[in-house]
Amino acid sequence: MEARTERLSGELERAALHAIIRTWEDLNGALFRFQLARPALELVDSSSRLGRWHGGLRVIEIARGLLVEHGWGVLVEVLKHEMAHQYVDEVLGQPDDAMHGSVFRQVCEERGIDPSAAGVPSRKESTDQHLLERIAKLLALAESSNEHEAQAAMSAAQRLMLKYNIDLAISGLQPAYAFRHLGEPSGRVNEAQRILAGILADHFFVQTIWVPVWRAHEGRRGSVLEICGSQANLELAEYVHAFLTLTAERLFREYRKLPSGRGAKRLTFMAGVMAGFRERLERERKKSKAEGLVWVGDAALDGFFRKRHPRIRWTRYAVGQGSEAYARGREAGEKIVLHRGIAAKSSGNSVRLLGAAKR
Repeated sequence: MEARTERLSGELERAALHAIIRTWEDLNGALFRFQLARPALELVDSSSRLGRWHGGLRVIEIARGLLVEHGWGVLVEVLKHEMAHQYVDEVLGQPDDAMHGSVFRQVCEERGIDPSAAGVPSRKESTDQHLLERIAKLLALAESSNEHEAQAAMSAAQRLMLKYNIDLAISGLQPAYAFRHLGEPSGRVNEAQRILAGILADHFFVQTIWVPVWRAHEGRRGSVLEICGSQANLELAEYVHAFLTLTAERLFREYRKLPSGRGAKRLTFMAGVMAGFRERLERERKKSKAEGLVWVGDAALDGFFRKRHPRIRWTRYAVGQGSEAYARGREAGEKIVLHRGIAAKSSGNSVRLLGAAKR
């Protein structure tokens, strides 16, 4: 017997459909310069396709299952794909090419849209699996109880990734870029989350941005962290995100058991942890510069990122550093050694570090 797909209530489904319409309008401006006339948008029961542009009826169909099974990020990618079909059909006037021909692929390339019709975007195996296995082995060594050995292993892993990215940039070879959403969507981005996003962007060779999402089961807006980069860098950045989040939570639980930690605010302490670990990475970066290893960025990744997000708004946030909880969290964060060995759930996927390290 075929398993039945979970259904939202009628009220939540209507709210989600309104959110899809608003997203279509935003994408029409950001990616298509308002050249598309709004079609009808419908949620349909379909197990064979995720979306469809029906030119004759001027309808974009979206499978209901996307709302409850795959997350808002996947739904938006499917919507972009169908809007590209609409653009080729109605704006360029080439309906015969709308089914994944060369013009359609060019339209997608220019806008950072996945032209594949294979279905749900999947995690591709990195072509740099050997590198990732070496990183995993180094971070396994960083679990050592000897503080100096653990620090040396973490530092070696960071230098290896830095050298890999520098060598790749010098070679002129352009890896296949992709994106991932990390963590669960939240209504408000806190200071610890913002600092963690900055850590990934500044030290782990990915671009980061907070993107709006619709939380279908709650009928509310939210935000989720998106990272863009090569497959190898996405793997490591996702692990670091999960590792630091779980580690900060554990450190806070330990701090609350102390007399000085009673009544401490969790998010304030965690922001201090992230700030402390960021300072540790900054010291490591200075050592790498002294060794002649200087990262100047990835222009090709910048281009991929700008295609996906042509309209970016920068916002300044106040940082609360005055409390005792923040100071104690900062001290704890400076002592963190990134290592292998956690398991968690992130964005519906099992988080592991680059596969198991081969021994």
